[in-house]
Amino acid sequence: MKRDDAWQLVTEYTESESLRRHMLAVEAAMRAYARRYGEDEDLWGVVGLLHDFDYERYPDVAVEGHPVVGSKVLRERGVDETIVRAILAHAEEITGVAPESTMEKALVAVDELTGFIIAVALVRPSKSLLDLEVSSIKKKWKDKAFAAPVDRQAIADAAARLGVPLDEHITVVLEAMRSNAAELGLA
Repeated sequence: MKRDDAWQLVTEYTESESLRRHMLAVEAAMRAYARRYGEDEDLWGVVGLLHDFDYERYPDVAVEGHPVVGSKVLRERGVDETIVRAILAHAEEITGVAPESTMEKALVAVDELTGFIIAVALVRPSKSLLDLEVSSIKKKWKDKAFAAPVDRQAIADAAARLGVPLDEHITVVLEAMRSNAAELGLA
């Protein structure tokens, strides 16, 4: 699937600007990791872009919700099984599909972290990623009341499974998001 086709599917299924921006952030992070590992940036980017395309319509993370319904839509549209499997692997607790490939592990590792980084940027006076430092993210990381639903341990564990120390992982994702700050509304 080409990026333009993936974006068309995102806009067909998702009206929420914040959810679209989340998917764009995950796309940027996935592309950064693809470069890091010498993999196909377009493929990894499409996985990041599509991973939550069905969430607005099917918000229950369940067997009859996200991402299972989305995987059916993708298969009906002839999307490569590599993409479908990666999306299913980002919700292993529901789908039973464990992340195995580096791409699947990267998706799990970057998904929630992008949202956390956006939350940190939005509470800053500048509301920008461009002046956001890893130290500021780490400070908010320690504040359990800040973005309380974010499972910090799951992010740390996912980074470890990817083989990247947490601070380095945060840096990779932040830099990727900075390169796309205008599109994310965080310049």
